[in-house]
Amino acid sequence: MCNMTFEETSGDNSTERMDSVAKALEEVLSSALPQGCITVGVYEAAKSLNADPDNVVLCLLATDDEEDVALQIHFTLIQAFCCENDINILRVSNMRRLAEILGGVKPGGEPMDLHCVLVSNPQSSLWKDPALNKVNRYCRDSRCLDQWVPVINLPDR
Repeated sequence: MCNMTFEETSGDNSTERMDSVAKALEEVLSSALPQGCITVGVYEAAKSLNADPDNVVLCLLATDDEEDVALQIHFTLIQAFCCENDINILRVSNMRRLAEILGGVKPGGEPMDLHCVLVSNPQSSLWKDPALNKVNRYCRDSRCLDQWVPVINLPDR
C-alpha cells in the first residue's frame, strides 16, 4: 500500500523528506555499527546474502558516479537478489560521508570497500528502530512510484 501524496513526491516537501530519510539512514548506520550489524564490501555482502538473506534488513549500494562496468554488473546482481528476497535497497551518493559514518578503514589501516553495505538484524530482537522503519517506508513508497532503487544523498556535515 502506498501512502505518499502528490505533494510528497514533488517540490520542497520531497526535498525535506529526502533530508529526513538521509538523517534516518545515518542513525540506522550509527546504531547498527556498534552492534556488529554492518557488512561492508561487495564480496563480503554477496557471501552474507548467500548465507543468511533473511537476516538482512537493508542493502546500500554506494557510488560517486564511477563508470566501473564490473561494479555495475555486481550491483545488478545484488539488486536482483535483494528484490527476490524482499530486501530494501538504497543507492547512496557521497561515499566520503558514508566512510565518515562507518569509520572508513579496516583495522589494518586499509580503506574499506564501501560500494555495498548490508545492515542486518542484531541477534536480540529488541532492535525496533524508528529510523530503520522510516528508511524502509521510504523504500516501499518509492517502489510504489516504480522507483525500485531510490537514491539518497548523504549530506556533508
